[in-house]
Amino acid sequence: MIFGLRAKRHRISTWSLPDVSLGWVEGCNRPPVVPTPSGGLLHLYTFIKVWLNLAMKKSLTTTAPTKALKYYDIILASFVAVLLISNLAAVKLITIGSIITDGGAVLFPLAYIFGDVLTEVYGYKYARRAIWTGFGVMLVAVAAFTLVRYLPASPEWGLQQSYVDILGFFPRIVAASLIAYLVGEFLNAFVLAKLKVKYGGEKLWLRLIGSTVVGQLFDTVVFGLVAFGGVLSASSMVNFVLVGWIFKVGVEIVMLPITYRVIAFLKQTEHEDAYDKKTDFNPMHVAVD
Repeated sequence: MIFGLRAKRHRISTWSLPDVSLGWVEGCNRPPVVPTPSGGLLHLYTFIKVWLNLAMKKSLTTTAPTKALKYYDIILASFVAVLLISNLAAVKLITIGSIITDGGAVLFPLAYIFGDVLTEVYGYKYARRAIWTGFGVMLVAVAAFTLVRYLPASPEWGLQQSYVDILGFFPRIVAASLIAYLVGEFLNAFVLAKLKVKYGGEKLWLRLIGSTVVGQLFDTVVFGLVAFGGVLSASSMVNFVLVGWIFKVGVEIVMLPITYRVIAFLKQTEHEDAYDKKTDFNPMHVAVD
């Protein structure tokens, strides 16, 4: 609509303005009555009126509703909790007969199961965000424990050396844990996402086990070499890697019936079954849009 604005005592050029009206509400047949200014304020009033309406229309037409995921935050929190607890337990080496492993192996395989669930249901992008969230939490934990280590201990406490022995992380162990975690988790999510597309969502058992075999292998090898290279003998290193790898994959296989049920429940409840056909697999991106 063309608004011709002409003052009685002043010559004003004709403006061409878009067809907008302030205060329209969907379902209402007429706009509210707004007193119209006169004189020199008319131009300012009209400009503000048009600008506000255009801004409101753009906001209403371009803002997409946020996807509501009922259980993603619960799985994410569980995933991060498993990572943190496992890394605390990993400070102890365990020997059972000829088997050598670390305490983190007791719970850490569950992290890969949570990773499988995240990738299978929500897709690689959501799994990637969870991986980086876990990494961030572990960094904060290391920083906090290290800071507390160097703060002056109370003379009445008497357990400073015990604290250092358990929570005084060595930089080498920290680096090994964080690097191995990123390499293993991203490989696990990548392989699972690619196999899902390849098999059209079929052969879930093969995809879950296959991705875990690859992810856990690299995780265990990287951690062993970075953390204990030059400390363990060659035979002990092979023992450490093979036992840890086989044990973690074994947990994945044993847990398959439960994993199947969890995945089926989430797909039905969340109405999600992501296929990463056009996904950007760059691990540095954290956006899920």
